[in-house]
Amino acid sequence: MPRHLVIGNGTLLVNFDDGLNMRDLYYPFVGMMNHINGHKNSIGLWLEGKFSWLDESSWTRSLAYQRDTLVTRTMAVHDEWGVELEMNDAVYFRENIYLKRLLVRNLADRQREFRFFFTHDFSICQTDIGDTALYDPVPGVMLHYKRDRCFLINAFCENDGFGGEFKIFQYATGRKRFGGAEGTWRDAEDGRLEGNPISQGSVDSTVSYRLLIPANGERVFYYWIAAGESFEGVYELNDLVLHRGPEEMMGETAVYWRSWVNKIDRSYADLPPEVVDFFKRSLLVIRTQIDESGGILASNDSDILQYNRDHYSYVWPRDGALVAYALDKAGYPELTAKFYRFCEKVISTDGFLWHKYNPDGSVGSSWHPWVRNGKAQLPIQEDETALVLFALWHFYEREKDLEYVESLYETLIKPAADFMVKYRDPRTNLPRESYDLWEERRGVFTFTACTVYSGLMAAARFALLLGHTKTAERYERAAGEVKEGLVLYLFDPQLGRFLRGIYLKEDGEMVKDYTLESSLMGLYEFGVFPANDPRVVATMLAVQQGLWVKTEVGGVARYANDYYFQKSSDVSMVPGNPWFICTLWLAEWYIEKALTIEEIQSAREILLWTVKHALPSGILPEQLNPYTAEPVSVAPLTWSHSGFVLAVMKYVERWNSIKQRAEIVQ
Repeated sequence: MPRHLVIGNGTLLVNFDDGLNMRDLYYPFVGMMNHINGHKNSIGLWLEGKFSWLDESSWTRSLAYQRDTLVTRTMAVHDEWGVELEMNDAVYFRENIYLKRLLVRNLADRQREFRFFFTHDFSICQTDIGDTALYDPVPGVMLHYKRDRCFLINAFCENDGFGGEFKIFQYATGRKRFGGAEGTWRDAEDGRLEGNPISQGSVDSTVSYRLLIPANGERVFYYWIAAGESFEGVYELNDLVLHRGPEEMMGETAVYWRSWVNKIDRSYADLPPEVVDFFKRSLLVIRTQIDESGGILASNDSDILQYNRDHYSYVWPRDGALVAYALDKAGYPELTAKFYRFCEKVISTDGFLWHKYNPDGSVGSSWHPWVRNGKAQLPIQEDETALVLFALWHFYEREKDLEYVESLYETLIKPAADFMVKYRDPRTNLPRESYDLWEERRGVFTFTACTVYSGLMAAARFALLLGHTKTAERYERAAGEVKEGLVLYLFDPQLGRFLRGIYLKEDGEMVKDYTLESSLMGLYEFGVFPANDPRVVATMLAVQQGLWVKTEVGGVARYANDYYFQKSSDVSMVPGNPWFICTLWLAEWYIEKALTIEEIQSAREILLWTVKHALPSGILPEQLNPYTAEPVSVAPLTWSHSGFVLAVMKYVERWNSIKQRAEIVQ
């Protein structure tokens, strides 16, 4: 199930599904550890002897954000019961506190007692072994803890209608998913909790709060979870909320994110308001997926766990570099500078970057073997190493921070460039075989070769900038040889277009891969050839015609007959599910080659297509069902949002350039 709402501050990340259930809580790294593991942390309501969870079909729900913020704006309406709930959720931008504001409207013509139940299904540090849940009666809070991770649950209301102190009304702790026990959430459904004060092992808890609301009246209460490393730490955060007030803290958070996303006074050319708003939403979503230590996470939707017991909560250097490239263009170097430091920290002693990393910098899980046909091989995707240098050069071009890049030269730039120079096939001068950007096949790919060219050219520029003339010449010469190899071995004169790749057999035979591939955009994206080069034009026209999904949904597939989450075997109609990044790559090509305002409109249509097919809350998944447009795979995918940001920035630049040229001619 996609995550329809994501909120965070770079240390604490919280995700919700479309039933308003909290599904993920990551702390103290974005993407590590997930203390909920995708289990439902739900809200229920008992009213006049009846009970309902907010994710049930009897509720009409809407999910959105307050404009230009990371504060949610959700509604849940139960027409039969005459109840309307208006909710806001936020992670306080300064401290690790999740805040919820809940406005309850009693639409009935009689006074009624409302009991709200909050469930807490923690698996602290991603396992339910050895957890403790307990009720502390002195401050009236619920605690969950294990080792150096602690979570405190509390609430506040100025006027609950009963006239006394507002605190937990009832509570329960107990076993879950062990020995036949379902969990304390089941205990809530009769409107009463049994009051067991402590449980250990595989445990959960439920607490209730009650309000007395007059006929056609309303009341507001606040609920929060403080995350820390000790009892003392979370009690201090609890005191902070009580002292400052949750309303003020939520307001500060909204103001902070509005200031952050609007810090640059931009021109948006002729783009309509919905595209502008979605550009800002994408920036905010991207921010939630970036850890304070610099790691840019691919996606933190734990629902993908059910497919292979692994997830997307890793730092892929390729994804991270392309996200950083978009963020640099958008003016957020304070984030990307941390990412390049992260890459400096994790690069191998041989100068390459591994498949993927955990947010703390340790090497992540992988499916790339270290041996093939009895021979050792490097289990890497070389584009990941190359793209970091490509993005870093664009960072320097915008920021001109010579001291910063000089500090990375010996520890990141030079080792990566030296590796790319050496890791080439002497027969072709192309990169040696590695895995493709989709991590599915091993060979020599056009996309990878283009990234290596761009990475070596970036390294040459850095070397020249720092006075290393001979080194610069060596890197530039190697880049030129890669480009020559691209033309000689990866361009097919008979087809008039570039190939996806070639496979080198031990006997020296080269097997060509003619599969249409969206990532051939690398030919122009990374500066190897201009977008209007006839060979590039022929290649991209083939991609446009062969990979566009010919249903009402539309969009571009990754490649012909893509099997990943495949929804159709009719490859003539549906070559694969439409991916947002692949569709936005086509938009970028339209932008790059456009010479008139009319020619750039095709890209504008793709931007509008993207907005139309996002989740109602403004979240972009990885891909879409080609028939229903329902989200497929993880959501949000950071790369999808960064693709939109990059396309918008390029669109505005090209639009302004065309306008200025026209004014000069006039």
